[in-house]
Amino acid sequence: MSRTALVTGSSSGIGRATAELLVARGYRVLGTSRDPGAQRLGGVEFLPLDLSDPASVEALAPVLGTVDVLVNNAGESQSAPLEDLPGDMLRRLFEVNVFGPVRLAQLALPGMRARGHGRVVMVGSMVASFPLAYRSAYVASKAAIKGFASAARHEFSPFGVWLTTVEPGAIATGISGRRTSFVAPDSPHRRDFETMLGALDRNERAGTPPERVAATIVKAVEDRRPRARYAVGSGAPAVFALRRLAPAAFVERATQRRHDLRR
Repeated sequence: MSRTALVTGSSSGIGRATAELLVARGYRVLGTSRDPGAQRLGGVEFLPLDLSDPASVEALAPVLGTVDVLVNNAGESQSAPLEDLPGDMLRRLFEVNVFGPVRLAQLALPGMRARGHGRVVMVGSMVASFPLAYRSAYVASKAAIKGFASAARHEFSPFGVWLTTVEPGAIATGISGRRTSFVAPDSPHRRDFETMLGALDRNERAGTPPERVAATIVKAVEDRRPRARYAVGSGAPAVFALRRLAPAAFVERATQRRHDLRR
């Protein structure tokens, strides 16, 4: 049976790789972009979407009612010391990373439930499981969408509709150049903050290709009973095993040290 998938943020990175793979597997693929007219990707029909604008989200309601698969990939990366984090940055981050994706899911789920089949994939981040200093807002936003998916999957699985979260680690998508960041000029955190950013950029440059994440997303879409979470990149199987077996304080220190922070 032909399925329709909507992939947000499909103009680059993980979203683009996912859209390409779904096209190759025979899906009708709808992509989103803030500038859909500028996008060219074979087999993908682009629609306008700005997750920071609730009206833009609501405008997709008619389309979302017909899709079989929703991949909530679009989002914003952000770094700032909590002490310095401006309120407007925090509000925008949650609008883009949480409120927008959750509303898209709300608009898609009734149609999926009525048809007896559907998949909603939230693209989260491994930082939700391994929190990193100076990324508290981003960590919280990714933990939030994982929480929505993990709880709501129990509401919809009896109808053949599954919600799941894919948690990438460090991925080589060029996102470092698009990350928003802020630190006060006189911040006592400036030195460690800049150290963390340098390590984050280094790890992402050497990270997993987005095509590998896309393959994991498609697996979550096509598994008969998708798991609550799929993790990919940054040695995910080993580090999650370590998280289960090692003392929490050890795992916390290891996470910070991977980003050149001595805690």
